[in-house]
Amino acid sequence: MAALATGLCFAIDVRDGDARVGTLSTAHGAVDTPAFMPVATYGAVRGVNVDELRAAGAQILLANTYHLEERPGSEVIAGQEGLHGFTGWRGPWLTDSGGYQVTSLAGRSRLDEEGVVFESSVDGCRRQLTPESAIQIQERLGSDIAMVLDECQPSGTDAAAAAGLRAAAERTLRWAERSAKARARKDQAVFGIVQGGTDSDLRRANARGIASLGFEGYAHGGLGLGEEPNQRADLVAATHEVLPAAAPRYLMGIGYPSDLVDAIAAGVDLFDCVIPTRHARHGVLFTREGVLKLRNARFKQDAAPPDSDCDCATCAQHSRAYIRHLLRINDTLGARLASIHNLRFYLRLMEDSRAAIRAGSFETLREKVRSAPLR
Repeated sequence: MAALATGLCFAIDVRDGDARVGTLSTAHGAVDTPAFMPVATYGAVRGVNVDELRAAGAQILLANTYHLEERPGSEVIAGQEGLHGFTGWRGPWLTDSGGYQVTSLAGRSRLDEEGVVFESSVDGCRRQLTPESAIQIQERLGSDIAMVLDECQPSGTDAAAAAGLRAAAERTLRWAERSAKARARKDQAVFGIVQGGTDSDLRRANARGIASLGFEGYAHGGLGLGEEPNQRADLVAATHEVLPAAAPRYLMGIGYPSDLVDAIAAGVDLFDCVIPTRHARHGVLFTREGVLKLRNARFKQDAAPPDSDCDCATCAQHSRAYIRHLLRINDTLGARLASIHNLRFYLRLMEDSRAAIRAGSFETLREKVRSAPLR
């Protein structure tokens, strides 16, 4: 068992190869890992309320520091018992630093050693995000797990791209050092982020430096930007060679079901991604047999539930034809029902993964997921 910040601990219960089942305990409840975190960017999973999230199996939610500081502001949230009181989700919260969102504001941000200066997408004013302010904002938000500010640079094939990637990884390490020094709360865990693109040696070196700072957990950043799934799995495994084995590991912003089981096989514990809810809003539903594109005409009179093997509230009460109808008339209920189903699919995949690891049969489940057309 690894002792984390006050009130937090992580215990690995069972292993099956490198895949592992654990328990991440926080002041706001325990999280069984591997776990998927539904994305609540502005403090809400779009169209899905907290009771529906709990019924779907959610244990922990993810919110975005940049967006919440823009609207409504961390001071507002701090005045209402933090994210837990403000949103009504009383379980654990993880907040990302907002660095990726700020640095991806094409033409409206400037990055230097101090941090990132950007033009607000809300009011056009210039603001700055630094390693210190990112920690301070997340402390006001009151999340159980905060993320350091990092610099994400895509990999490239020429010398200039390689130099930029190395410079970003080195700056990420320097920013992580500043983030560690900026911490004031003892009841909030902070995770470091590993950068280095698709350069395995650079990622290992960056991971050694980040790990030396003694964070409570570690995340894989800068992936999902065009690399092949097998390459990503190798990069994750290579980084795990140098990260503390007793600490929780988090793969940021990825991905499809096959991506998740590949990462679980490499020993990842936490995930988040907008895919289940974003796909749902476009009528794309995940099922055990593959993906359904419900806007297609062939579902117009289909009275079957989205997935006869699913135990979610949507599949218990509604047909493919009805959800298709709602989506085509742009009724928000359609996106909500589809989101509930997709979230349940992802969260049940985590439940099935934990059960398979405990039974020593995770590779069988992994091959089954990889063989289904789930993209």
